[in-house]
Amino acid sequence: MTFEELGLSAKVLQAVEATGYTTPTPIQAQAIPFALAGRDVLGIAQTGTGKTAAFTLPMLSRLEQGRARARMPRTLILEPTRELAAQVEESFVRYGVNHKLNVALLIGGVSFADQDAKITRGADVLIATPGRLLDFAERGKLLLTGIEILVIDEADRMLDMGFIPDIERICKLVPFTRQTLFFSATMPPEITRLTETFLHNPARVEVARPSSTASTITQGLVASPPGPDKRKTLRNLIRGAADFKNAIIFCNRKRDVAVLHKSLVKHGFSAGALHGDMDQRARMASLDAFKTGEVALIVCSDVAARGLDIPDVSHVFNFDMPTHAEDYVHRIGRTGRAGKSGVAISIVTRADQKHVAEIEKLIGRKIDYAEGPALADLPEDDADAAREDGDRRRGKRDRRRAEDGDSGKSRRRERGEARPRPEPVAEEPPRAVARPAPAPRACCREPRRDGRRDRRRHEDDDVPVVGMGDHVPMFMLRPVRLRPSKSVREDAEESTGVGG
Repeated sequence: MTFEELGLSAKVLQAVEATGYTTPTPIQAQAIPFALAGRDVLGIAQTGTGKTAAFTLPMLSRLEQGRARARMPRTLILEPTRELAAQVEESFVRYGVNHKLNVALLIGGVSFADQDAKITRGADVLIATPGRLLDFAERGKLLLTGIEILVIDEADRMLDMGFIPDIERICKLVPFTRQTLFFSATMPPEITRLTETFLHNPARVEVARPSSTASTITQGLVASPPGPDKRKTLRNLIRGAADFKNAIIFCNRKRDVAVLHKSLVKHGFSAGALHGDMDQRARMASLDAFKTGEVALIVCSDVAARGLDIPDVSHVFNFDMPTHAEDYVHRIGRTGRAGKSGVAISIVTRADQKHVAEIEKLIGRKIDYAEGPALADLPEDDADAAREDGDRRRGKRDRRRAEDGDSGKSRRRERGEARPRPEPVAEEPPRAVARPAPAPRACCREPRRDGRRDRRRHEDDDVPVVGMGDHVPMFMLRPVRLRPSKSVREDAEESTGVGG
């Protein structure tokens, strides 16, 4: 099947041909006809199989007629991360080269005023993360009543517990007659039940078993002890990798990303970092450096595991085994994309055995261990002991100070002695202390040499008040004639008979 048989417009076909693609992927071949017909679509496919183009191409064909009005976009695409939203924008720019469409990107970490200016001009395609989108809507800067197509990409992550309230609020702001497209690599049954709330008679397009991995990816496990030896294992794997070009290294925690990145740079590797605590400019700069080949390694958290299309990634290393089995599918899907081969190696400690079992159950296959030490021969991975060891190193100085302060107390306790009490000191009667008389204040202060105002309190600048003594001014000795009150005048009139 070719793209001409899918019913796309001539402008879209011309743009697809310019990019060099001639044959659609299975998810594109099945989803695009339903999307062009206006039906809701629930697409499930392996990561790296072209899901972005599966909704981008039909949207461009349908948007050729009509224009967007100010602050009222025609289509809305929700993405879980900023990087994925920026990647979808690049797809619209690439495939929409023959269209005069306005594409707006609403993500955090970018100037609010610049995004508001794009919305004001009118956006045919609005790509956003839920948080920034709701921020615009609550401020009255955006109206979603003109949405014709709603796309929720990476649906399993977007409908995760943290996104459910935001998705529900957004779906209430868009028209009920909209077309909704869901695309994801994994779709657990509990999440599928939630999609029934937002989809109306959807066409389920499933070109691969849910949570399956691509056959072009060579997967393997490497046993390693925890701690610094684990970082040494990773360095040995990188140095000994065959056909190595570049690699994405995943960690579970953001602080581990920073530690591992610093360690790799210290040992002479060209590496960058990417995690959620970095500002948007630093995140995009680090990602661009990896795409252009300035750095060969990039250490990431799961913020880079979802949908990022980085071409020609030869290796993926799981420095930490993911705690959720679905994340493993997304992580290793960063390599082996578009039919190319890739290698995914996971470093496993004894504490990770349960996670490996969950992953093998999810993907339905056994992952073999590479040659090296067996996992049973490695030392126990006691996380509590490691944490206590770290605490002991970090708090050594504080504990030493505490021990020095309590050393006398501990020795007295061992000897059974009571704590010595200070002897009472006889109190002496207070003595009268002669205080010097206050110096008279000057009537005015000298101005500050630096020219600044003296900000001392105003009452400090006043001259002490002096009484008048025996001298009384003459105006105070003059008699005062008081006017009688109304009741006094009436009594006087009655006694004299005046006014009768």
